[in-house]
Amino acid sequence: MDGRRSRPGPRALVVGAVLGAVAAGAALQRRHLRAIARDEDYQDLRAPLNGRPLRITSADGTELYAEAFGPDDADTVVLAHGWTEQLAYWGPVIKHLRTKGLRVVAYDLRGHGRSRPAVDGDYALERFGEDLEAVLVAAGAGTDREPATVVGHSLGAMSIAAWAEQHDVRARTRAAALVNTGLGDLVSGQLLLPQVGRFLNHPRASHMIIGSHAPVPPFSTPFQQAMIRYIAFGPHATRGDVAFYERMLIDTSPDARAAVGVALSDMDLWHAVASITVPTLVIAGDSDRLTPPAHARRIAETLPIPAGLVELAETGHMSPLERPREVANALQRLVRETASALVAATYER
Repeated sequence: MDGRRSRPGPRALVVGAVLGAVAAGAALQRRHLRAIARDEDYQDLRAPLNGRPLRITSADGTELYAEAFGPDDADTVVLAHGWTEQLAYWGPVIKHLRTKGLRVVAYDLRGHGRSRPAVDGDYALERFGEDLEAVLVAAGAGTDREPATVVGHSLGAMSIAAWAEQHDVRARTRAAALVNTGLGDLVSGQLLLPQVGRFLNHPRASHMIIGSHAPVPPFSTPFQQAMIRYIAFGPHATRGDVAFYERMLIDTSPDARAAVGVALSDMDLWHAVASITVPTLVIAGDSDRLTPPAHARRIAETLPIPAGLVELAETGHMSPLERPREVANALQRLVRETASALVAATYER
């Protein structure tokens, strides 16, 4: 032997490089998860809201979970969240509305949060409308108390439109707010991949993309958060905002997520705008890539009783998380103004 060390062969070099990359990736993932756990915004968003639980049964037998907040004798605001979210999504807005003395009822959509999966796997938009009617009845809107102000984010707003087509809008509500939403052309109108929008608008392609059962990793990753930030948030969203929504996305069942995705890809509710016959506020984010402001402008232009269009600067699809104070203030003004109009109409009689 000549005493020299033998050089590692190509296979050993490849194995060493792979092991090194795995170790580096694991270290990065640990730092990522520690950063989330220590993030004050994330901790605040995850804190229990401590509402009063309500169990509600929809028309088809699907069991829904809701919570009520604030004084029972106050004006009621009903909040419907969006696709792959939960009622806790409204947490920052609920906190602001409670300080304004309002009663708030927020619920988990079917297949989301603590609500049960849809009976017979039915996630058609009409069922979401029936769910909203069940929640309004449980909240006493238009029966035990004055009609409510109903507010929906994204899919929640689509639920309002679907509900309005089939129910007595004025009997249950005195105002509505549609937040970060569209009522059709969702795939072709998005700004994520506008150059392939025409292709994705084909039913098979859109079902394959937004109706996918592809699993979401059961834990947060830097890549997943980067994608979520690009798709759903504006430039000033915090790490806590993104991580909070990511957790809800992870917790949504793939079956519900896919079924709702198929329903959204087929949706055309533009004709339903005419049925929303109460003062209706529209809120948009000017950096929303999923439902760009053009959707909001079209809705506002065709509403029977428009109550204003608010376009929030440097805000993405998640306005209630990104701009909770501004959203809550706009809703509080809507409640106050429609309450004054209701009192005036009563005196005129």
